[in-house]
Parts: sequence; structure tokens; C-alpha cells
Amino acid sequence: MTEAPRKPKADSCPICRKPAQPAFAPFCSARCADIDLGRWLSDRYVIPAEDEEADAPQGGNERENGSDR
Repeated sequence: MTEAPRKPKADSCPICRKPAQPAFAPFCSARCADIDLGRWLSDRYVIPAEDEEADAPQGGNERENGSDR
């Protein structure tokens, strides 16, 4: 016997794990969307990045070194 094709699993809210609602995707409600926003604004979530100073060439910009000419 063949199995019936499975429905794709609905995405769940990353905050409370309830099924996501299209109006608030990827969240289930405005409340969960606001919780997520608050976490970003309070620096609870961060995106790892390298320091720009590590990428800058040695010597840098002349204006930064005190030379105006």
C-alpha cells in the first residue's frame, strides 16, 4: 500500500510555537511580533559580525591620523 501524501507542516510561531497566522507571519499574533521586536530592540538578539577595524588597512584614513592636507 502507498501512503497518502503528507501535508507540509505549518510553520510555527518562533515565540510560542503556535501555528503562524498569515496576517502576522511568521508569528501567530501581534503580541508575539511585539515580543520579538522588543528582544531585538533590547539587544537580546544580535547578528554576529566582524569588527570593521579588523578589515581596515593599517594606516587608515589621513584625516583620522590628524593630517588635514
